[in-house]
Amino acid sequence: MSLIKNAFDVNLHPMNFENSRTFAEKLDETDDLSSFRQEFLFPKNDKGEEQVYLCGNSLGLQPRAAADYLKTELDDWGKWGVEGHFHGKKPWFHYHKFLTEHTAELVGGKSHEVVVMNQLTVNLHLLLVSFYRPDGNRYKILMEAGAFPSDMYAIQSQVEFHGFDYDDAVIELQPREGEYTLRTEDIVASIKENAEELALVFFSGVQYYTGQFFNIAAITQAAHAAGVPAGFDLAHAAGNVELKLHDWNVDFAAWCSYKYLNSGPGNVSGVFIHERHSMNPDTPRFAGWWGHKEDVRFKMHRGYIPEPGAAGWQLSNAPVFGMAVHSASLDIFHRAGMERLAEKSRLLTGYLNYLIKQAREINPDLRFNIITPDEERGCQLSLLTDENGKQLFEYLTANNIVADWREPNVIRMAPVPLYNSFADVWKVGQAFANFRRAVVRSGVSTTA
Repeated sequence: MSLIKNAFDVNLHPMNFENSRTFAEKLDETDDLSSFRQEFLFPKNDKGEEQVYLCGNSLGLQPRAAADYLKTELDDWGKWGVEGHFHGKKPWFHYHKFLTEHTAELVGGKSHEVVVMNQLTVNLHLLLVSFYRPDGNRYKILMEAGAFPSDMYAIQSQVEFHGFDYDDAVIELQPREGEYTLRTEDIVASIKENAEELALVFFSGVQYYTGQFFNIAAITQAAHAAGVPAGFDLAHAAGNVELKLHDWNVDFAAWCSYKYLNSGPGNVSGVFIHERHSMNPDTPRFAGWWGHKEDVRFKMHRGYIPEPGAAGWQLSNAPVFGMAVHSASLDIFHRAGMERLAEKSRLLTGYLNYLIKQAREINPDLRFNIITPDEERGCQLSLLTDENGKQLFEYLTANNIVADWREPNVIRMAPVPLYNSFADVWKVGQAFANFRRAVVRSGVSTTA
């Protein structure tokens, strides 16, 4: 076939993909987001070659601008000392406000519905204080089985804090027998079935292990029909998929900034609280002085008066240095636009899906199933492997491809549209096609 003129033609279907370097390079040439790749630092192997980095679902790459954004705050600290709170280029007293507009764009919220603060699990606990309010027979939480462990630990400690036993108070929804992901209709049915006992529905946005993008709107609607709030951990969704949290009527959500949001290890978290809750000063919460109403904060009086919006959930001063790096990344997302990124992601991940499936068809040494649903995914593909899975992962690593291994036998790969190219994906396809099962000699495994 002739090469397409527009790489992001919605009519581009996997049947029109080609397994060739020329095709991949042509897609890169017609990609109007390709220049963003130059705004990131790539790790290199011991030969000085850039690695094919497919691990943005675990830790995103460093924006080149991060150092400059951080240096600005260091310079202001040196110049102003404590007066930097009011006289720096971006006064620290207001620092969280400099991130709200782009954060709202990112998740489909209003500016007063979002705030950047703390870290992810800290924020989840703060939100659960507000939204997990067991009352009589309504004390149970419905969530997906196999959620990220930190979520399970947070939920366990919350229900136990209220005097309940985890096995009784938490309904973990499993996929059907022989399936790896949850069907939306089964989630909705389970909410209806347990409606009289539920106090909260809590899900991931994108499931960390399988890569499934849950139908947030449908889950939220079902939760509200049952008379309970719906909350989401968006650690693997923010910066990965298009989100419309306000329009979907999501009650609350939180996410980290170090995966797809490329803001550095352990960096700050974002929070969304729908305005029907966040603009209500009577919504229960834990209080701290940075969430106190701004214009009277330094009066130092007793009696908490929350700042309107999600900002009223803040506890402590903004961690400016981490937020400066996060600001550098948010500015990139603002320029790229989530709609365009999601469009490229569908094509880029679709191309990787096509290439590794084709490699499996021609290479008898490849044995895996892609457990990430075609129609419900962001940019992650999860490969359920056989007994040779760890060898395949180590082979990819040896061939300069950075992926992610999750016990017991899943390889996760995430071609990120901000900085991964179609040529990257083609190289991965070639590596899969050339994989050979390990030859065992004297107890040492090597790849042929």
